[in-house]
Amino acid sequence: MRIVTWNINSVRLRAPLLSQLVDALEPDVLCLQETKSPDEHFPHEAVEALGFGHRLIRGMKGYNGVAVLSRRPLRLREGEPDWCSRDDCRHLGVDVEAEGGAVELHNFYVPAGGDTPDREANPKFAHKLDFIGEITAWTAGRGAAKRAVLVGDLNIAPLEHDVWSHRQMLGVVSHTPVEVEAMAGWQRAGEWHDALRHFVPPEEKLYTWWSYRARDWEAANRGRRLDHVWVSQDLAGKLRSHTVLKPARNWAQCSDHVPVLVELDL
Repeated sequence: MRIVTWNINSVRLRAPLLSQLVDALEPDVLCLQETKSPDEHFPHEAVEALGFGHRLIRGMKGYNGVAVLSRRPLRLREGEPDWCSRDDCRHLGVDVEAEGGAVELHNFYVPAGGDTPDREANPKFAHKLDFIGEITAWTAGRGAAKRAVLVGDLNIAPLEHDVWSHRQMLGVVSHTPVEVEAMAGWQRAGEWHDALRHFVPPEEKLYTWWSYRARDWEAANRGRRLDHVWVSQDLAGKLRSHTVLKPARNWAQCSDHVPVLVELDL
């Protein structure tokens, strides 16, 4: 099973890029974040033409939004929490039909957290920490993940080499110690295995996002790894390959994130 995660930064604006993604990565399942589209305006016809006959979406006008597009049958996981009671379309939990039984798949778009890493001064940062805290408590209550995959724009670059400069980024939202510890607690609660660092050693640089603000993003290469794929321990041994599609950052009207693929031999 080939699973791709991508913060598309507006699915209607960038729907034409989906064909390039499919040509490059041939995903069985495509998880999108920041779709920025109410459900009634989602570009179903364009997605159907690419072979994704199964779709579950959760969107809103102008902000957030997640979608799971699949060549395999999907089932919505009912009754999962409304994080922070905001109904802001940041999570989809689905079951994907697969060899040997369904795979539980979670697609998350974690709040970015604003610019100031201070809970009291910045409500957006407080929301980010509260969001992760609620997920961590829920995960701990469920116990270790089994036959499960978690993907998405988690808006945290946890490791030293997940950012272009560990020293300079320590005070910047996405790499602050409090965020990194919050993410680590979430991972521990579900005993999640970091699928990208399964392939790329922690001492090597690994980025999935480059700011629009850089005049020449490639030359500056001031990236961060904000997009993640985690798998349950029982699937760690079934990881076969990964791709961070860096060329996508040069596509016309590109997102500032690039698609990330993980392949599992189920």
